[in-house]
Amino acid sequence: MKRILFFIVILGVLTVMATTLFNNNGNTALARSPLSLESDQKNPVNVTKGGALEQARIMWDFFFNKPNDTRPAGKIPLQTLTRQQLLAAPNNTVYRLGHSTVLLKLNDAFWITDPMFSDRASPVQFAGPQRFHQPPISIDDLPPIKAVIISHDHYDHLDQDSIIKLAVKTEYFLTPLGVGDIIVGWGVPSSKVKQLDWWQETEVGGLHLVATPARHFSGRGLFNKNRTQWASWVFRANDQRVFFSGDSGYFDGFKKIGAKYGPFDLTLLETGAYNENWPEVHMHPEESIQAHIDLKGKNLLPIHNGTFDLSMHSWSDPFDRIVTLGSVQRIPVLTPVIGDPVSMQSTTSGQMWWKAALLGRK
Repeated sequence: MKRILFFIVILGVLTVMATTLFNNNGNTALARSPLSLESDQKNPVNVTKGGALEQARIMWDFFFNKPNDTRPAGKIPLQTLTRQQLLAAPNNTVYRLGHSTVLLKLNDAFWITDPMFSDRASPVQFAGPQRFHQPPISIDDLPPIKAVIISHDHYDHLDQDSIIKLAVKTEYFLTPLGVGDIIVGWGVPSSKVKQLDWWQETEVGGLHLVATPARHFSGRGLFNKNRTQWASWVFRANDQRVFFSGDSGYFDGFKKIGAKYGPFDLTLLETGAYNENWPEVHMHPEESIQAHIDLKGKNLLPIHNGTFDLSMHSWSDPFDRIVTLGSVQRIPVLTPVIGDPVSMQSTTSGQMWWKAALLGRK
């Protein structure tokens, strides 16, 4: 059965290539867009590229040789949210909605990162990594969104169905170069889309936003790797500074970002889906802690974990390791239950909720 699903997913990738290479109006491929680029030339550190056989081996292990503990044994705790609760919340409140989707209330407006509300992080919804918990609030119930901030075009960060549903209630979409072309092709009005290169800045709703470097890659099909840019993001409100990593391997860019825009009140740093086979593009927890230090961060909220099975490590490993490391370094590591409000000034790590899910307790 697993082998059948493996080939279904590969087939799914092939079937969506038409929508990857062409937009809804049948225009030419993203590579021809004036805002697209061969981002390999811009990666701050060379990313190791294994050959086809090595990539096939890694994919085979991912599908057929996974350990048994990469999934939670029990139900993941969830704090459901309502629009009324969000509207009544004070400024500088953060809600983790799952994976890398974070809702922030800043300057009396709402901002959301890498919105992923679909059931599967996949080009098709009948196969691929399935989420372990539902979002704590639906897109329909969200209040108006000032801006959606996207880090890159991978399926677990750029979800077509979520973007289309959000378009009617979102004022702006901020993306790295080329990613905006994709969502315009999906029907998002171009007047709502702002595409930024690394170190470019913009003002939206009194919030200062900067697209900053990251060490990663892009692509939504077999033949369009690195045709769009990827980025991390800096948020600067009047009294608060937030860093959102998107996906990134560890590199010296964090020190440069920290020197130019830090210190940060809160860092949203990926801590999950890491593996020895791809150390250049995802940080291990020790590297996430070092990135936080480089950024001159105060509070750390680990993201990119808990929602999807995207690696070979145990499901609880990102939480256990980052909390232990934070304790040693005296860094406040915020671990809210999905949907729980967190103040950016909080120094309370929260309950170790993943322990119950790991043991299978309801």
